Parts: sequence; C-alpha cells; structure tokens
Amino acid sequence: MTEYVHGYSEREALRLSEQAETLEKLLHHDTVYPPGAKVLEAGCGIGAQTVILAKNNPDAEITSIDISPESLEKARENTEKNGIKNVKFLQANIFSLPFEDSSFDHIFVCFVLEHLQSPEEALKSLKKVLKPGGTITVIEGDHGSCYFHPEGKKAIEAWNCLIRVQAYMKGNSLVGRQIYPLLQESGFEKIRVEPRMVYIDSSKPELVDGFILKTIIPMVEGVKEQSLKMQIIKEEEWEKGIEELHKTAEHGGTFCYTFFKGWGTK
Repeated sequence: MTEYVHGYSEREALRLSEQAETLEKLLHHDTVYPPGAKVLEAGCGIGAQTVILAKNNPDAEITSIDISPESLEKARENTEKNGIKNVKFLQANIFSLPFEDSSFDHIFVCFVLEHLQSPEEALKSLKKVLKPGGTITVIEGDHGSCYFHPEGKKAIEAWNCLIRVQAYMKGNSLVGRQIYPLLQESGFEKIRVEPRMVYIDSSKPELVDGFILKTIIPMVEGVKEQSLKMQIIKEEEWEKGIEELHKTAEHGGTFCYTFFKGWGTK
C-alpha cells in the first residue's frame, strides 16, 4: 500500500464527489448486480463511488472496505446523507482481507490499483474471497491518455508532475492500460476491457465545469507541494502551467481523457 497521492483534505473529498457524479453515466451504467448479490467494494475511500454503486443496485448487499478510518467515516456520512441502506463499512487492508474464501458473488474496484505498489497481489487477494464463477469489475484512469488544446508547454509539465509524483510514491497513474494483463496474471478468466473516453469542448458546459474545472485541475493542483519539494518544476512555471490548463476550459479549448473498465471471472 502507498500513501494516497492526492491527500485527505476537504477539497479532495469534494473533488472525488464531483468526479463520481460527473462520470456516473460513463463508468457505472453497466455495473448491475442481481438482487441478494453479496458485493465487496475494495478501497471505497470517502464513498463517492459507493453511493452510486449502492443506488444503482438497491437490492444487493454491499460491503465496502478501506484502510483509512477517516475516509470510512466520511463514506458513512455520504451514504447516510443520500439515504443509502444496503452498505456496511469495515476497516480492512486489501492485502490481508478479514473474510473467508469464496465469501462474495462480485467484487468492485474503482480508482484503487493506481495507488498500490503491488496491484497484482491485491487482485490475487481479492480473488480468494470471490466465489467460483463470481466476477470482478475494475475501473482505472490512465494519465498518459490525456491530451488537450491549447497544448501549453507548461500545462504539459504540470500534468507530468502528477505522473512523476505518483510514481515516486510507488503508485502508477498509467495503470488503466494494464488492467487486462493484471487480471490475466492474477488468474481471472473471461477477461474483457473497454476504454471509456471523456471528450470535452465548450459545447458541453456541464463537463467543462464538472470534469475540467472541478476534477482534473484540482487533481493536478493537489500535487503542487510534492512537485516543488521534489524540484520537478519551479513555482512560477507551475503557476503558468495551471493557467494554461484553465485555457482548455475556455471557448475554443478541448480536453480528452480515457478511463478503462475491465471485467474478469474466477
């Protein structure tokens, strides 16, 4: 397990919620479980994805785990605020799960593998608690898939700080492209992976606001302190990069990013 690269601030909690709401249709529309299914959500964080997962599957029995007690408390608050009744929370380590083998019908993992030093070992650990014939769903982004216009030089440098800081912290922000081999090497079968692209221009103001301004730019800004401390970039160059990123949200700007959603069966 690595430290969460984006930190645990209130601003980050808000960013995660904005991201989940903005991407709900793109990422969650086909995550459907039958009534009575026992589902494990591994790495629930503050519950931003939990609320959507539970809302879309009201008759499933969901167990959501996270290693951070602070995040779990916020997750409980988020589900209570949204009237969610079919989730129970538990503090647990994904590498040493407190469940018997074959305890769950399905497993859901969203934006977790990028933060792990050993994602394959995490998937193998999860596979043990999955019933034979059960499924795993994995969703990850890939920061290397990002491109935008105007393509400011300093904006690219600021964006690459995000990738470099996460790599320094033993995470992998390029893990989206690796979902298929990771599931394969972890022993899952019937694997398939689909790209889920977000393309934004000024004709899509809800995405300009929800994704560029409230998700992407705050995510990059979240690694400013580490980037300066690591001397990856100078502060004046950083500020110029953030300024250039904002231009992608203005008239004539565009932004594109690809998520990957994968499935496997035990």
